[in-house]
This record gives sequence, structure tokens and C-alpha cells, in this order.
Amino acid sequence: MRFILFILFQVYVLDQVRLHQMVTPYIYFMFILWLPFKINRMLLMILSFLLGFTLDSFRHHPGFHAAACVLIAYVRPFLINILIPQEGAETNYEEPSFKSMGGMLPYLIYAGVLSFLHNTWLFLLEAWQFGDVWYFLVKTILSTAVSLMLVLITELLFTRKQRFRTNTA
Repeated sequence: MRFILFILFQVYVLDQVRLHQMVTPYIYFMFILWLPFKINRMLLMILSFLLGFTLDSFRHHPGFHAAACVLIAYVRPFLINILIPQEGAETNYEEPSFKSMGGMLPYLIYAGVLSFLHNTWLFLLEAWQFGDVWYFLVKTILSTAVSLMLVLITELLFTRKQRFRTNTA
């Protein structure tokens, strides 16, 4: 259900909003951010590819979003291991959130790094060059900032039920 809602919101709302040529708001990759901690890595990669491919289908791009989604899906487990202690949230909670990651800052670092990677790779593939490095960097930073703001708003508006599992055996 989330998959469909994120794609539809991206295509029919965010893609219609023109803030500036330097800002492209993306939120659909939150589907990947919200996947469970203990998801099988192969399933994570397949779902991420399908998410990106679905958006590419609406935009008639040859796999740009699919590549960006697969990249952040690949990096996600490593980032979670860095941000959360080994005996931390993934044993007590099912999916990443403010609560499960120990506060707003670790979650925003998690979302910010993945958003930055997504936008950097996507804009690099779209431009296919570093011709104007400053344009590329400013567009990546501004788009990441707007996307991170949308992630924060979405996380605050749509709180997910996070069950604390006391029996982790």
C-alpha cells in the first residue's frame, strides 16, 4: 500500500510542483527508508528496483530512478549498522523511525545520507557529466534539503505504530 501511495504522491503531486529549476523534491524513496530492519537483502534490492522502475515508467526515463533506488538500498544496511549500536533498535523495533533509532538526529542523518546519495546519483545520471560542477552541487544540496524536509514532515504527520518487542529470543 505504501509503495502505491508514495509513487502516486510523487507523480501526481510533487512532480507537478515547480519550485525552481534547481530544486526537485523527491519523497518516494521513503518506501525504502521505512522497510523493516531485518528485511532480506535480496528482497530489499528487488523492491527498490521495482520502486525506481515504476517511477521511471511514469517519467519515461531509462532506469535513472531504478539505479538511484538500488544504490540507496545497497547502502542502507551498512548505514543502519553504523548509526545503531549492535544491541540497539533493530532487535526491539521492526522498522526505522525517530523512536526506533534513538531520536530525531540519528533518523535525520540516516534519511539525509540516503537522500543525498539518491539525489547525487540521480542527477549525475541525468546530466551524465560534471560540465557545470557548481550547478550539479547546488541542485543536489537544495533538492536533498527539500526532500529531507518532506521526509521530516511525513514522519511527523504519519506516525507508524512501533511495537517494542520485549522477547527478542
